[in-house]
Amino acid sequence: MEKKVYSKEGKELRNIVLEDAVFARKVSEGSIWHAIKNELANARQGTAKSKNRHEVRGSSCKPWRQKGTGRARAGSRRSPLWRGGGVVFGPRPRDYSYHLPRKIKRLAMKSLLSLRAADDECFKVLEDFSVESGKTRDLVSILEHFPTGGGTVLILDEDDEMTKRAGRNIKNLRFLTFNRLRAHDLFYGKSILVLESAAKKLGEFYGS
Repeated sequence: MEKKVYSKEGKELRNIVLEDAVFARKVSEGSIWHAIKNELANARQGTAKSKNRHEVRGSSCKPWRQKGTGRARAGSRRSPLWRGGGVVFGPRPRDYSYHLPRKIKRLAMKSLLSLRAADDECFKVLEDFSVESGKTRDLVSILEHFPTGGGTVLILDEDDEMTKRAGRNIKNLRFLTFNRLRAHDLFYGKSILVLESAAKKLGEFYGS
């Protein structure tokens, strides 16, 4: 697959050949669904908790005698039937995370890259750059030449701390590196910008 490489000013520079096994393969919708579901499940805190009848505060004595009052039988003020009582089968702290097989995750990433690369409007390959100043305005001056409405994902070839610092205050901007992709960001991002060196490394990393 051939893609155009754009300069920081948004001008066409040259063409680059991308790995077909990564950027032009058949899309597996099932693996994408599993990858996104796995990421969302692993991100859940799982701290929701309600008190049962043994944990709520209140007297444990019998409210009234069993017979002769004309009222229904009651054994405790902490009963779930009473106001302020315990909760039946309420949420308890738990771990929602689970392991996704490596092959499914790799297939999902390749499918997502192929899905997004098929759209020339949202998928752009940029020449390598780094915002060494770490200033937001320097990064904004580059991104304004590309469509960024609704969320932008910038895929880097390495963990560039200064570029990430420059993008901290930019709304709906996500940074990914070629070997640590996130299915949720790739699927829902409106604009995918890939550095030229990162595009080559993606082909080597997922094509092998």
